[in-house]
Amino acid sequence: MKEIIATGDAPQAIGPYSQAVRAGNTVFASGQIPLDPATKEFVPGGIAEQTEQVLKNLTAVFAAAGVGMDQIVKTTVFLADMNDFNAMNEVYGKYFSDNPPARATVQAARLPRDAKVEIEAIAVTG
Repeated sequence: MKEIIATGDAPQAIGPYSQAVRAGNTVFASGQIPLDPATKEFVPGGIAEQTEQVLKNLTAVFAAAGVGMDQIVKTTVFLADMNDFNAMNEVYGKYFSDNPPARATVQAARLPRDAKVEIEAIAVTG
């Protein structure tokens, strides 16, 4: 059985998918891009600002599921340009400084709405 997780504190899905889904004790968050949920526009700035917004959005989605960022066990980071890795990683490290999750980082040919970064995550509860 699955439970759909949704919150107005993160951007609404821009397609036929859910912000997150709980299946048993696992929460799967869809990829978040750097949309400000209030304006529905990208945050101004470069990769650091975009990464910060993406992680704020993920924090909000997981909070709606009653899950803390410390419960995330796996993330996948999609970058439009792998040259942005170090700047993304610096911001990412602020959110996952202790016991960080497993992670894959890949360069994608193109991300939704031409974002510089998208991050999806999986958390385990209980």
